[in-house]
Amino acid sequence: MVNKPLSDMYQIYGQPGNSKKKTTYYYIPFIVGAPYILKNVLNLGGDCMDKEQIINKTKEYVKNKLEGEGTGHDWWHIVRVYNTCIYIGEKENADMLVVELTALLHDIADWKFNEGNSEIGPKISREWLESLGVSPDIINKITKIIRTMSFKGGTTNSKQETIEGKVVQDADRLDAIGAIGIARAFAYGGYKERELYNPNIKPQKYTDFKQYKESVGTTVNHFYEKLLLLKHLMNTESGKFMANERHEFMENYLKQFFVEWNCNEVD
Repeated sequence: MVNKPLSDMYQIYGQPGNSKKKTTYYYIPFIVGAPYILKNVLNLGGDCMDKEQIINKTKEYVKNKLEGEGTGHDWWHIVRVYNTCIYIGEKENADMLVVELTALLHDIADWKFNEGNSEIGPKISREWLESLGVSPDIINKITKIIRTMSFKGGTTNSKQETIEGKVVQDADRLDAIGAIGIARAFAYGGYKERELYNPNIKPQKYTDFKQYKESVGTTVNHFYEKLLLLKHLMNTESGKFMANERHEFMENYLKQFFVEWNCNEVD
């Protein structure tokens, strides 16, 4: 059994006397060095979980929801973002419980697949975390990041206030660029039945989220409307460094794309 201060449990399991649904939140006094024995010794029931249990249950939950999804917003996207979050988050001394849970849940119900509803993801995430007994304070931090981290055509304020939000946003954006970003862009474009490229359809600069949601532009236009902009929107030094190589890869890809496109140009 791992020994942790009971103050850790107080942080995870909520405020004194609170109760939601079937989960009971107990007052745990600050006792430095006290053993982490709520379940086995204090016998407070099956709802109490440590960080590792919460993370593992959330992994299983998200995998069951997203495994096999075909647009590039699948379980393996979550895995890549999660792993990148671990790498960046530890360098940035972020709260890793918030970072890991946000990374796992950030695409649990993406607005792009829910009729543009930006609130359904935070709502489902909140309900799931409450079922695990995670404290309201941590849930609020996680759902705020999920609600505000998306690019959305650059039409909304996606600037992150916390280091945890900056870490997850960087990791998610890194997975949208480079070789994997290119593959994901065309996978999503195919799902939306978009043309690969049409020289008669020019990239747009969107003025509001509604216009962005209703866009029917080509997949190559998406590079100019979003993907090539992300390098300059990274928050952390690690994110900026990693974005450079991936950005350059996309530029080289587009050069080759247009060489091949124009080789047999027909008026």
